[in-house]
Amino acid sequence: MPQDKKHDLYDFMQQISSEMAAEYDRIQKRATEDPGTAGDQGEENWAELLRDWLPQTYEVVTKGRIISQEGATSPQIDVLVLHETYPKKLLNKKLYLAAGVAAAFECKTTLKAAHISEAMENCAKIKNLYPARVGTPYKELHSPLVYGLLAHSHSWKGANSTPEQNIEQKLREADAAYVTHPRLQLDFLCVADLAAWSSSSMTFIGPRQVPDWSSLASAYGPTGSATTAYVGHARVKDQVDQFTPIGVLISYLSQKLAWENSSLRGLADYYRIANIAGSGSGEMRKWPSSIYSDEIRGRVEAGQLTNGKPWDEWHLAFQ
Repeated sequence: MPQDKKHDLYDFMQQISSEMAAEYDRIQKRATEDPGTAGDQGEENWAELLRDWLPQTYEVVTKGRIISQEGATSPQIDVLVLHETYPKKLLNKKLYLAAGVAAAFECKTTLKAAHISEAMENCAKIKNLYPARVGTPYKELHSPLVYGLLAHSHSWKGANSTPEQNIEQKLREADAAYVTHPRLQLDFLCVADLAAWSSSSMTFIGPRQVPDWSSLASAYGPTGSATTAYVGHARVKDQVDQFTPIGVLISYLSQKLAWENSSLRGLADYYRIANIAGSGSGEMRKWPSSIYSDEIRGRVEAGQLTNGKPWDEWHLAFQ
């Protein structure tokens, strides 16, 4: 049964969702005669939302490219979230140092299937501008950059359309096509009036961790596996009453940023406990233990992981 809880945060999430819907209606009235301006307005809606809900120490800018430490550059990105340490002199240069970018988002007013493939491809290319990290399961499974796709609405509006299923299928297809390592996953897909998906990973589960492995071998393979998933949160039968896709975005974005910025962890925990994201589910993709460096691989295969210990980079699972 849905949780019967009351919290002012739930009202705030509903208010933001209503405002985003109103902005979508307003933008669409002029979209056919000036699609460029419509796109710019949509990007600014998302930028303003991030400015309102992220700590003031983050700078949110629009339309820029990321430059790696070797000088390689990304395609243009709609919205970028910069670390508090970012040099003020460079804030308006539109070419942003990779080490100073915390998150980046592509924005669409009306989501189409092609946008998902494009975002997944861009995500993999841009995350490859960052050196692969070693030392803990968290570092090896994740890029320091959070990357997502945000949309006001979607194109599947017919009477018999199944937009959530269409998006999930496209996510799986694009992930298989472009994501060659878990750290290249798309972190978010949020459709403000429909649902939201957030990346998730499990470090490893195998026969050295589970005495009776035969019961799990069919799911995780004979030697075990790491897994990733896109956990979808939608308005399903057993969803909490307070669910909004924007609540999912704010809650899980705070969690993902907090792994890199410990000062944000208290707020991320607050959102999680208040449950503004509701519940979700997703289909697993299995990965061999060879995705890890040799040192980390031996330890994860041996089950040297924690479970229930907050913000531990050796945890069994990450969201």
